[in-house]
Amino acid sequence: MLTPFFGEFMGTLVIILLGEGTNAAVSLKGSKAENSGWIVVAAGWGFAVFCGVITAIACGSPGAHLNPAVTIAVAIKTGDYSSMLSFFAAQFLGAFVGAVLVWLFYKDHFAITEDQGTKLGVFCTAPAIRNPLSNLFSEVLGTAVLLLVIGCIGAKTFAPAGPAPGLAPYLVGILVWAIGLGLGGTTGYAINPARDLGPRTAHALLPIPGKGGSDWGYAWIPVVGPVVGAILIGLFLRLSGI
Repeated sequence: MLTPFFGEFMGTLVIILLGEGTNAAVSLKGSKAENSGWIVVAAGWGFAVFCGVITAIACGSPGAHLNPAVTIAVAIKTGDYSSMLSFFAAQFLGAFVGAVLVWLFYKDHFAITEDQGTKLGVFCTAPAIRNPLSNLFSEVLGTAVLLLVIGCIGAKTFAPAGPAPGLAPYLVGILVWAIGLGLGGTTGYAINPARDLGPRTAHALLPIPGKGGSDWGYAWIPVVGPVVGAILIGLFLRLSGI
């Protein structure tokens, strides 16, 4: 039962449940946290990633990628591509199931929330200003920062014996929090194709009253941007020896 696939599935599920749960709490009508602001969203996602990482490790995935961009960068750095497809599947399924659970948890609040964009925003990202090139750049750079700093956390020049046991998940959570605060204002910082595509698919399939469309015209940006960022940083880490 405790396998890398199961770990990636469970860890990604926990990230989406807590991260998109934060989105729902902040934005849906009647929630006790309604209108509590961006700092809550950024903190919620940072803490969600921490919780997802420790869950993934305990459930059988010691690498705790939880993000196709991380999987791609690690594969390029190491030259081992054997786990890519299975990890992609686990991450997408975990994100999808996590989004369904958020909908079930906040079902009454979805029902009384009228704005279609607010409902969609619980599930997936959208640009503050719709400009495809700028939006793509935001996702490429945000993902690049994520992967670069993750690579540096494990670098021998930073921690010759590696981070102290149990410390890395805290550091990654803080990193995601920082990215949300500093680079999240333009596109909502997907920086993870599964985090956006899985829940967007859930939004399209779930019977949410008055939900509107799922904005598939934008959906390629939070997928392609992180993939490009992953390729760039994967090559950098491989060539630099970090």
